[in-house]
Amino acid sequence: MPLHIAIDASRSTARQATGTEYYSLRLIQALCAANEGLGQPNRISLFLRDLPPVGRFPVSAHARQHVIRLPRLWTHLRFAAALWQARPDITFVPAHTLPALFPGPAITTVHDLGFKHFPAAHPPLQRAYLDATTRYSQARAAIVLADSEVTAADLRRFYGTEEDKIRVVYPGVDGDRLRATAADAAGARAKYGLPARYFLFVGTLQPRKNIKRLVQAFARWQQAQDDDETALVLAGGKGWLFNESWLTGARNVRLCGYIDDADKAGLLRGAIALVFPSLYEGFGFPAVEAMHAGTPVIASATSSLGEIVGEAGLLVDPLSVAEIAAAMQRCSVDEALRRALIQKGRVRAGRFTWAAAAAQVMQAIEALAAPARSGAPAI
Repeated sequence: MPLHIAIDASRSTARQATGTEYYSLRLIQALCAANEGLGQPNRISLFLRDLPPVGRFPVSAHARQHVIRLPRLWTHLRFAAALWQARPDITFVPAHTLPALFPGPAITTVHDLGFKHFPAAHPPLQRAYLDATTRYSQARAAIVLADSEVTAADLRRFYGTEEDKIRVVYPGVDGDRLRATAADAAGARAKYGLPARYFLFVGTLQPRKNIKRLVQAFARWQQAQDDDETALVLAGGKGWLFNESWLTGARNVRLCGYIDDADKAGLLRGAIALVFPSLYEGFGFPAVEAMHAGTPVIASATSSLGEIVGEAGLLVDPLSVAEIAAAMQRCSVDEALRRALIQKGRVRAGRFTWAAAAAQVMQAIEALAAPARSGAPAI
C-alpha cells in the first residue's frame, strides 16, 4: 500500500546553495524520481518556505508542493502545523532540525557535528541552537541518516545515539555537470582573472577550513619553486571569524568569493590540484567534485575526508604545513602521479550518486513503514 511521505523541502530553494541546501535539493529530486519508478508510487508532499523556480521539481501526480510562508520559526510553527493537518505516514527532514511537536515517525539527516569539534568557530547562539536541535532530533527520529562513518561515530560519541537507528548514506555528486573542456577552463580563468597555473580551494573561508596553514604551505611551495606566477585561488565566501591575517606571508593569493555553480567545473578542470586540508568535514563535497572533474585532490587524512577520498588522492596531516606543501610539490611536478590520481579519482567519485543515496533512503522509509503495515509498533 502506498505511503504518504512528508518532506521538509525548505532548504531546496536557496539561490546560493551551500552543502546542506545542495544536499536537500538533489536528494529530494532523486527521491521523487525513484518514487515514480515504483509499481505503486507513494504520495509525496513537499513543504516549502518559498515558491521554487519553475522546473526545480518534476511535475508528477504523486508529488505535490505546499508553500507555507513564515519568516521565523517556520519549522516549529508552520511546518509542524502542516504535519498535524496532513498526518503523513512518515516525515523526512534532510537537514537535521525536526519540529518540536509533530505526529508520527520521522527520518532525519545529520550532516556533521563540526560545532562539537570546533565550538569557537560558531557564534554562541548558533552553537547552542545546533546542539539543542541535534540532541532533540536524533532522539525523536526513528532513523538518523549520517553522511559518513565519521558523523555516525560522532552521533554515538556526543549524543549516545543508538547504533541500530543510524544509517550511513553517502550523498551524491552530479558528475555530468562537472565535465569541462579546456575551453571551459580557459573561460573560467578569464572570468575570474586567474593565471594559467593555480592551486584551488573551494569552500567557506572559516577557521575549520584551515586556511591559514593552507596559505603557509603555499608560501613554502613558492619559496621552494621560486615561483611568483602560480596562484592559490580561494573560491568561497568569508565565513564567521574569517581573519585577513590568514592570507599574509604568501604572494598571489586570489579570493574569488562565492563562485557561480556553472563556473565550478571549469575552475576545477584548470587547477593543478584541489587543496582541501580541512580540519573537519562531515562529507566534503569539493573533494568528490574535484575527482569527478578530473582534478587531483590533496585532502586531510582526518575526519571524513580520508574515508571519502581514500587512495584516490594525496592525504596529509592538516596540522602539518610541511606535509601540505610537499603534496603540492608532488602534484605540481609529477605528471605521472597526476594522471594516476585523476584516473583513480574518477573511479572513486563514481561511487557517490544521488540515485544510490535515494535508493538507500527509500529502503529506510520502507523499513520504517513495514511494522506499521503489519500492525506492529513503528521502530
